[in-house]
Amino acid sequence: MQRGRFVVLVGAACALIVSGCTSAETSAPRAELPPPPDGLAQFYEQPLEWGSCEGFGSPEDRLPPKTECARITVPVDYARPDGPTAQIAMSRIPATGDKLGSLLMNPGGPGVSGLSMVTVGNRTELADRFDRVGFDPRGVGSSLPSIVCLTPQQADAERAEPPTDNSPAGIAEAEADNREYADRCVERSGTELLTHVGTREVVQDMDVMRAVLGDPKLSYLGYSYGTRLGSAYAEKFPQNVRALVLDGAVDSSQDPVQESLRQAAGFQGVFDAYAAECAQNADCPLGTDPAQSVARFRALVAPLETTPAATTDPRGLSYGDAITGVQQALYSDDLWNILTQGLTELRDGHGDTLLQLADMYDGRREDGTYANIQDAFNAIRCVDDPRITDPAVVARQDAEYRKAAPFLDDGKGTGAAPLELCASWPVPNTSTPHRVSAQGLPTTVVVSTTDDPATPYQAGVDLAAQLGAELITFRGNRHTAALVAGDRCVDDAVIDYLVDLAAPGAGLTC
Repeated sequence: MQRGRFVVLVGAACALIVSGCTSAETSAPRAELPPPPDGLAQFYEQPLEWGSCEGFGSPEDRLPPKTECARITVPVDYARPDGPTAQIAMSRIPATGDKLGSLLMNPGGPGVSGLSMVTVGNRTELADRFDRVGFDPRGVGSSLPSIVCLTPQQADAERAEPPTDNSPAGIAEAEADNREYADRCVERSGTELLTHVGTREVVQDMDVMRAVLGDPKLSYLGYSYGTRLGSAYAEKFPQNVRALVLDGAVDSSQDPVQESLRQAAGFQGVFDAYAAECAQNADCPLGTDPAQSVARFRALVAPLETTPAATTDPRGLSYGDAITGVQQALYSDDLWNILTQGLTELRDGHGDTLLQLADMYDGRREDGTYANIQDAFNAIRCVDDPRITDPAVVARQDAEYRKAAPFLDDGKGTGAAPLELCASWPVPNTSTPHRVSAQGLPTTVVVSTTDDPATPYQAGVDLAAQLGAELITFRGNRHTAALVAGDRCVDDAVIDYLVDLAAPGAGLTC
């Protein structure tokens, strides 16, 4: 059973190699830092020692040779600073010129490692003026302890299962599977960690990072879910903000149903744009009539519900993996040629490319092990969002989702649907939807892409209004733009803001 498919907020993860780093170095003096919150001095004033990146990250992270790594200690529960602790993994490439401070960065998810973010801004003024710092949020990647729910074999087995049958028996089975998954998370991760992995805690960890990095105020670049971290930090610590760039906005005022339906419409819009471009090629696997692209796509993937497509890997391509692989490719028009290749293979009875795309999304490595992306995604989402426990609400959501994204509709809606995973989650949620309010916040910047499938454009407009931020509009079919899309208009505006605090001005469109 595919979990978490109603909300997909994974940011553009960098694929870069772990390698050795420089020798240890302590952080800068803290003379200008604001005093730490009561009871937390031991964390805010701990020494930060940079050293080798051996043992940090995974091969897919590809950290450059000049990267340095470290871990800092934070309380698992900030209400009990003398209780259990966690370690937050960080990476850094030092500034090459006249240093302004540190630029903390996060790629999104939730659940994606941020260690490889240190490569963002290469060959720009950011590399000269900032120590570029990535981090793995608590429970994620190389931070300790790690959120773990499934073994690799169990994850493979779940991905191979057919789509949910929304008959009464199928719904009962799906909800039982969700309870079993939640039980496995408790068994392997513990309720103490699961209770304290949400945005509420991560923004407090970010303030500890700011302090141990030696920065009186935070400069931050966040993508996708990383924008939720940034806006929540602004809300809790507005006085500690120097600069925030939030790209691919998550609007915290939306409830999970609103968010999922807007996202469904976003993916459908990008699918339609892809199909229209593909149709210009006589050999397009979706045909040359864009009006028929959804029907052609459904005809390609429907047989996988019962019979996986052949792959070089013995797993084969399941229906769920085919859908995941297609959605992964819709994150950026840079991947549309690969999507065409994958759909052409599927038309010819093979599924290797789509399986590789699904593996990329799910964090499966060549050796069959997994990064903990999906387990962390589920755990964080379930403490960040309110529970939907009303079957009638879930049924309406399922029906409206199918209408909003017909390319994802298997045509087997019944007017009922299983309660989602978070309804069975063993610990309470720690955040609720609300409009962000950050009095005293300096000028910040939100970047929103017109045809972003995962975080639709309007969410950026709404978040900018809540923060009183400057909005940069990027016209494109991709998820996030700043320093990743190769657009000078966006990049120059963001760099000028981060370095000189020069606001881009109202209504900049690139």
